Amino acid sequence: MTDFLTEDFLLQTETARLLYHNHAAKMPIYDYHCHIVPQQIAEDKRFENLTQIWLYGDHYKWRAMRTNGVNEKYITGDASDYGKFEKWAQTVSHTLRNPLYHWTHLELKKPFGITGKLLNADTAKEIYEKCSVMLKTDEFSCRNIIRKANVKVICTTDDPIDSLEHHQKIKSDGFEVKVYPTWRPDKGMAAENISALNVWIDKLAEVADVDITDYRSYLDAIQKRHNYFHQNGCRISDHGIETAYALDYTEKEIEKIFNKIRAKGELDLNEQLKFKSAMLYEFALMDAHAGWVQQFHFGALRNNNSRMFKAIGADTGFDSIGDFEIAKSLSKFLDRLDANNKLAKTILYNLNPRDNELMATMLGNFQDGSVAGKMQWGSGWWFLDQKDGMEKQINALSNLGLLSRFIGMLTDSRSFLSYSRHEYFRRILCNILGNDVEGGLLPNDMKLLGQMVENICFNNAKDYFLLEIN
Repeated sequence: MTDFLTEDFLLQTETARLLYHNHAAKMPIYDYHCHIVPQQIAEDKRFENLTQIWLYGDHYKWRAMRTNGVNEKYITGDASDYGKFEKWAQTVSHTLRNPLYHWTHLELKKPFGITGKLLNADTAKEIYEKCSVMLKTDEFSCRNIIRKANVKVICTTDDPIDSLEHHQKIKSDGFEVKVYPTWRPDKGMAAENISALNVWIDKLAEVADVDITDYRSYLDAIQKRHNYFHQNGCRISDHGIETAYALDYTEKEIEKIFNKIRAKGELDLNEQLKFKSAMLYEFALMDAHAGWVQQFHFGALRNNNSRMFKAIGADTGFDSIGDFEIAKSLSKFLDRLDANNKLAKTILYNLNPRDNELMATMLGNFQDGSVAGKMQWGSGWWFLDQKDGMEKQINALSNLGLLSRFIGMLTDSRSFLSYSRHEYFRRILCNILGNDVEGGLLPNDMKLLGQMVENICFNNAKDYFLLEIN
């Protein structure tokens, strides 16, 4: 029997342990996609208690609490912070075999140093009070938590109309960890909600100081903001969309559709998809011209519970895996860019595990030899960033691509305590390689394997994104 959460957690062989402790564990973190609020880093925020840093905005935990029969008052409602934490602690004991059980105790271990004690109803008060006291000290400010985790780069997720003032403050302060914005223009193509799209276009016109009178001036305003992001260090874009949009269209059709949008006329489905297709292509052209990396997160079916969406809004735990068709449209979208030599470095993420091999093989269609690993398959995300999901992603990539060129893990999180997900991934990676060595499937060459592990954990991302690092 093996004890829970020891220093050799998830490492089943001696080779795995050597790879992790001698190579993976020492590598810094390159968190190239997350949803951390940059204002909190700019202000070097101190959280008042464990609930504020751990439960606010964490829809993973919220879903588990609802499943465990916890009233919404203790999730997103007006219960006290300790009342919410107590309900979470009671829920933790019911999360056995859910990744939340692992993440919870990894996050208590680092940065709080809590080991040998499981979070449950009996330990809730002691752990809450101990961690909350630590959080109020300078040692546990946002910036110092980032330092403790050995993070070198953070790329946040930002709307094109954002002022980026907090990124500017972080830079002017001389914070040694580089915090870069990421361009997320999804609201600018969301033609399924005409009212919200028009509000966004009006705000864009204001911040870009462009009179948006037609489709061309709309693109001009977006390009102006793209340039502004570039001037502020941005080199990465990101899209969270259901599938790749690649319908055929003409410029005149899109001009007509845009005029209809501004007249607040409802679009039919075909018009919506044509507008999305045009905008997605234009965004990709901007990225290619600027030399950015583009990311595409495919497959989330969002806001399924209309009652709760009306009550508490989006990103509150009511999304799921979708089953959207992706292969033909994705191939068509990428091919159009490649045919015109406008395909930027690209990272693809799928949410439906059904699409694992599809995504891994799609990459190979557009590798062009210009950059090692130009086309990347992103790590398992959201519902797949757990042990089984990561193992399947690593195995599919190994079988159908080059695992050695993989740019590794990211948090995709809103929490400063989520850097343990990098540790979780690294342990899983080393365990897979260790099992292969001891099964005779890989050579027992620690120099070769150790370098591969270090590259996947950090070096590949550093070489891929080419962002300045201290």
